[in-house]
Amino acid sequence: MSLPAPFLQTLEGVVGFNKAAFEAVHSSGETVTAIRVNPNKNPDQILFEHTSPVPWCPHGQYLNARPSFTLDPNFHAGAYYVQDASSMFLWEALTQVVGDSDGLKVLDLCAAPGGKSTLLSSYFENGLVVSNEVIKQRAAVLVENTSKWGAHNMVVTNNDPSHFQSLPQFFDVMVVDAPCSGSGLFRKDPSAIEGWSLDLVALCAQRQQRILADALPALALGGTLIYATCSYDPNEDEHIADWLVNEMGLTPQAIDINNYPGIVESIAPISKAPGYRFYPDQIRGEGFFIAAFKKEKEVGTALTSFKSKEAVLEKLTKKMQEQVAEVLPANDTIATFLQSGMIKAIPAVFESSILQLASQLYIKKAGVSVGELKGKDFIPAHEYALSYLPLDIFNKVDLDKEQALSYLRRADFNCSGEKGWNLMRYNGLGLGWAKILPNRTNNYYPQEWRILKA
Repeated sequence: MSLPAPFLQTLEGVVGFNKAAFEAVHSSGETVTAIRVNPNKNPDQILFEHTSPVPWCPHGQYLNARPSFTLDPNFHAGAYYVQDASSMFLWEALTQVVGDSDGLKVLDLCAAPGGKSTLLSSYFENGLVVSNEVIKQRAAVLVENTSKWGAHNMVVTNNDPSHFQSLPQFFDVMVVDAPCSGSGLFRKDPSAIEGWSLDLVALCAQRQQRILADALPALALGGTLIYATCSYDPNEDEHIADWLVNEMGLTPQAIDINNYPGIVESIAPISKAPGYRFYPDQIRGEGFFIAAFKKEKEVGTALTSFKSKEAVLEKLTKKMQEQVAEVLPANDTIATFLQSGMIKAIPAVFESSILQLASQLYIKKAGVSVGELKGKDFIPAHEYALSYLPLDIFNKVDLDKEQALSYLRRADFNCSGEKGWNLMRYNGLGLGWAKILPNRTNNYYPQEWRILKA
C-alpha cells in the first residue's frame, strides 16, 4: 500500500509518528478484528475461540481471525457488535471523566452506524442515549443496529446538529465522533486513500467546527464533551481542541493512559489541551484521536428554534393498557405510549424527557417498538423480539444454525412449535417472530434485513 506523499508530510513532527513503522504496518497486510460483547445478551457464552481482551473496554475482545459475521446468527441477534478496538477507548474515557452513569442523558451526535451508541447504551445502562444521524439512509442503518442491540433506553433521531439548540442544556454528556478525512482507516479501507486530499482535510475541519458550535448549546453546564475522529491530521484533532478551549470556552480533561502503553498523549499547541492518538504500528487497532472536555460556562450563541413535525406521542387508552399487559407485564420501570399506531416501551424515569425530545426532533426510533393492536389481536414488533424486555409470555422455538440462517434469509424452514406467534431463538437469543399455522409457518423477519449472501 502506497501512502500519498502529501499525507505523510502532514504527519512530520507530529508526536508519536514513526514514518518507517507507520508505512511498514500499512504495507504488511495485517488486519485486526475486534468485537464488543453485549453484556445483556448471554455474555458468558463463548462466541469465538481464541480471543484476547481489549485492555481499555471490559466487553471488548480481539479475534484471531475475521469470520463471516453475516453467517453468524449470534451477530443478527445482537450478541455482539463488530467495532475497531481503538474506538472502544471511549469506555475508558467515560470511566475516568464521567464516572457514575446513573440517570444521565447522553447525545451521540454523529452516530451511524451505531458502534459508539451501543457502547454508550451499555455504559449508561440506567441513562438515556440519544443517537443522531443527519443522513437519512445512514439513520436507517443506525435504527437496525440499535434495534439488534436490544436496549429500550435508546432514541434514534434524524436531525441537523443545529436542531439541538431547541434543547438548551439538555444533555449531561455529548459524544461527537465527527465526520473527518478518514486517514485513520487507510489500513482497514485502502480505497479511502483515493478520496483523501489537503482540501478535504480543510473542509472537514470547517465542518467539525460548525457541528460542534451548533450542538454545544444543548450540553449542560458541568457536562462532558468527548470529541473524536479517525483522522491523524492535527487540523482535525489538536487544532479543534484549541478552538474548543479558546473559542467555545471548554475546559480540557486529562485521561490517565499509564496502563495502556502504545497510546500517545499529544498536547494542543495553544491551549495545551491533552489529546490521545492511536497509531496502528503501536497499538492493536486503527488510527484514532480522542479528547475530553468539560463545559463550565456558556458561550454566547444565538440559538435557533426548531420544532418537529413528527407524529404526536399518545397515551394508551385503558383498554389498550389492559391488552398490552397481557404480553408486557406491568412494571414500574417501563412506560408505554403510542406513536403512529405502534406501542413503544421506554424507561419510565425518562418519559417526560422523551416527550420533550419528540416535540423538537425527528424521532426515528424511541425505546423499543413492542407491537400494535388490531382489534383483539396483538401483532408483535420485530424490535420486541430482539429486546431485553421480558418475553416469557410467548412460545419459543430454539433453532439450530441451519434453521436460523434459513429464517434470517426469509427462506422456508421446518420447525415445530405451538400454534400462533412464536419467538425464534438461537443460543437462547431472540431473532424475530414466526407465526405457526396448521399447514405452514409464516416468517416475519424484516424483508430489508434479510441475509442475501448464499
